[in-house]
Amino acid sequence: MQSDRLETTILSNLFYKEEYARKVLPFLKQEYFTNRIEQIIFKTVSDFIIKYNNVPTKDSILIEVNNRKDINDTEHGHIKDYVNTIANQETDEQWLLDTTEKWCKDRAVHNAVLSGIKILDGKDNKQTPEAIPGILSDALAVSFDNHIGHDYLDDAENRYEWYHTKEKRYQFDLDYMNRVTKGGIPAKTLNIALAGTGVGKSLFMCHSASNFLTQGYNVLYITLEMAEERIAERIDANLLDVSMDDLHVMPKDLYDNKLKKISDKTYGKLIIKEYPTASAHSGHFKALFNELALKKSFRPDVVFIDYLNICASSRFKGGNVGSYFYIKAIAEELRGLAVEFNVPIFSATQTTRTGYTATDIGLEDTSESFGLPATADFMFALISTEELEALGQMKIKQLKNRYNDPSVNRSFIVGVDRAKMRLYDVGQNAQTIVDSNQKEVEQKEVAYDKFSDFKI
Repeated sequence: MQSDRLETTILSNLFYKEEYARKVLPFLKQEYFTNRIEQIIFKTVSDFIIKYNNVPTKDSILIEVNNRKDINDTEHGHIKDYVNTIANQETDEQWLLDTTEKWCKDRAVHNAVLSGIKILDGKDNKQTPEAIPGILSDALAVSFDNHIGHDYLDDAENRYEWYHTKEKRYQFDLDYMNRVTKGGIPAKTLNIALAGTGVGKSLFMCHSASNFLTQGYNVLYITLEMAEERIAERIDANLLDVSMDDLHVMPKDLYDNKLKKISDKTYGKLIIKEYPTASAHSGHFKALFNELALKKSFRPDVVFIDYLNICASSRFKGGNVGSYFYIKAIAEELRGLAVEFNVPIFSATQTTRTGYTATDIGLEDTSESFGLPATADFMFALISTEELEALGQMKIKQLKNRYNDPSVNRSFIVGVDRAKMRLYDVGQNAQTIVDSNQKEVEQKEVAYDKFSDFKI
């Protein structure tokens, strides 16, 4: 037996680390071990811990094995040799848990695939092909989640503290966006802008990324449509308060001076990462998070993904599934990423063709998948008409809102400066062109002014 095999490491720590054993044992299965000797040892160790509520010694396991009648002499010898080579290894506990979890998931998926092949080949008399999606889904769901739920009575004190703890929110520099979100976007959420081509999806995200950077947040902007330099150009125009055309003729000393003023006033960082269209999924993004943390000590506070429809899914190949399941899967994976890394994620999606020129947009105009609105925490439409464009304005309409009543300020107007890639608040009189039947919030909430500390 090779002592450096992961299976050996797992079995060894079941003997010597009680806390580890209690955390992983509910998720380990005998069939995950490919070696019969290891299967026998694991089953014996597992039975011992369950029965005696304690980790076994090597001697106790050998005695238990000797009492079994289904093991021949040769196997007895191999088991004895294996157990006697087990030693207490100094291993990082978190690494051990993470590695064991990944191994369990990999083995579960491997076994699920084999089960699926067996079913399709007609070698499984108990299950039909219809069972395959469920088998694969169960395998993909393997996770070391030891939380057993909220005890209503016993956890009342924690619940009371939660009621009186102000949730951290990431504030916009747009008054009405703060109104409808009750002061900004919480972490662990997926927030989606819906718009037709050229209306302003990337403009909204570049503006918002600029806003959060000026508040001192670390911002990660992932682009699958435009080059990194193009996104940086838009953010330059926004923060430097110049048109994109003027950026290309600006003297170097003036550019450096403007950029230094921004750098001096914010302690946040902005990282822009480009992936080829439809090539990257949540697994790539997770790897990027970890790499940035390792190489640049950068951990994002807010993440932008431009945009959702041209991401890949980590679970499905685009050509093999219907668009509904594919887009829904991408949305679920991105929201899972937001939860795992405790960040809000902003992304965008296209309208249907009929929504491109519509003066009003609803959830029914979501391109390809109604599963997307079902997954998002906050979804809003960006609407541009000839009238609004002439006024330098855009309408934002709430489509789904888990933070507030979406009928309150359902639609509102913001100003647009496309040359400088900026959005801004407009006067109250501009709001008269939106839905007259909607509810209004009387008390005005003050939006964050990202230029209050520095004017370029």
